[in-house]
Amino acid sequence: VPEHLYGSYALIQSKVDPENGSGRSFITVESLRTTSPAAGDTGVWVRARVANVRAKGRCAFLVLRQMRATVQAVLNEDPPRVSKEMIKWSSKELTAESMVDVYGTLKAADIKSCSITHLEIDVQRIYLVSKADPLPFLLEDASRPEAEEGVHVLRDTRLDNRALDLRVPAHKAIMRLQAAVSALFRDHLAARDFIEIHSPKLISGASEGGANVFTLDYFGLPACLAQSPQLYKQMAICADFERVFEVAPVFRAENSNTHRHLTEFIGLDLEMAIDEHYYEVIRTLDRMFVAIFDGLKEKYELDLETIQRQYPFEPIQYKPAGQNVVLHFDQGVEMLRSAGHTLGDFDDLNTELERALGGLVKSKYGVDFFILSRFPSAIRPFYTMPAPDDPRYSNSFDVFIRGEEIVSGAQRIHDAAMLSKRASELGIDVDSIKDYINAFRLGAPPHGGAGVGLERVVMLYLALPNVREACLFARDPKRLTP
Repeated sequence: VPEHLYGSYALIQSKVDPENGSGRSFITVESLRTTSPAAGDTGVWVRARVANVRAKGRCAFLVLRQMRATVQAVLNEDPPRVSKEMIKWSSKELTAESMVDVYGTLKAADIKSCSITHLEIDVQRIYLVSKADPLPFLLEDASRPEAEEGVHVLRDTRLDNRALDLRVPAHKAIMRLQAAVSALFRDHLAARDFIEIHSPKLISGASEGGANVFTLDYFGLPACLAQSPQLYKQMAICADFERVFEVAPVFRAENSNTHRHLTEFIGLDLEMAIDEHYYEVIRTLDRMFVAIFDGLKEKYELDLETIQRQYPFEPIQYKPAGQNVVLHFDQGVEMLRSAGHTLGDFDDLNTELERALGGLVKSKYGVDFFILSRFPSAIRPFYTMPAPDDPRYSNSFDVFIRGEEIVSGAQRIHDAAMLSKRASELGIDVDSIKDYINAFRLGAPPHGGAGVGLERVVMLYLALPNVREACLFARDPKRLTP
């Protein structure tokens, strides 16, 4: 601990004893939510960011921020404990977003401007850990709800300075929700005997077919980044894993500059052997999503409240597991036609039609979460099993939240000859996926699965205006940095 009561640290380079440190013990600002001011007879150390500093007469008021919590710290002139020079130094040197170490006692207070409302820190020592340069924008402006008057920061400006933007409480809370969805997905499936796998992302051929792949030179051989773990999770089923899942990045070379498309995102994928019908996969997803929705509501109330203040939204409506709405594709088409929309029996649903169908389902069934099954074969990947009664349709499905698709899934073709024929018909070089097809020549169980877009789930659950808000560092056709 420095001899002086205030000032700038030398660069922290791990010079202290690795076992005992400096003898100080830091507490988190968030822990003060449940701390009584009566505990303030003994001093506490806090390391936090300076949200703002305000000098007033013989005092200086600081708002300190750490993770989800803010607390007021006060320097009252009281020589020699707190000198006039100490207050002047704090007001001048502690720029917004600088990191400081503060030592003081806890005093009862009634603070409206911080999340810690019942106490403040009476500062006795304060040290500058890392000084922030002038900011490209104020966090106060980046935190302002769209409907509120005042300065607003453009999304591109925020994304260009994402390390600063993620300090906005709501934006950090969104990332905590993203982590929660991933954890709830993993925990739910692992508890039901799914095995987590890690498939390669460098592959020799397109995993989804089509031209939307990032190609690269692999030591003189053509290669691409995986559009999904599709081929490998199916091969794992052929290896008798029976139930698998993966949480990993996927890559799509789609030049789509929309509110919901990314060129790299996190895929939550699952695959499972089925006994008789692909609805076994649908029922698994139904239970899984209800568990995720319930888990977010029960365990992340504070983060949801933080997000709600900046991005107001209505909680999604869904039914208990096993009772959620499942419609056939032709039923969805009929609902849209009855509402005045024009589309063919086998036309794919564009964004406008998806949203319209979501609105119709909400009006009829009172839910934002539903499943549409039995899509036309012509608009599904080559490995999708055709419907047994009409090959123009397929044993496939999409899952929707608020009228936008978050999941695509199906029963897969598990017959090697049928798979080869289907790939050839769609112009896929069968030789580039021969290892995948050969796996089915050794005996393959009937199976199905699905791919979930993590960022899109978070965006739609929270009714965010853009998927980039739900992505740590977004990648789209126009953004490769930071």
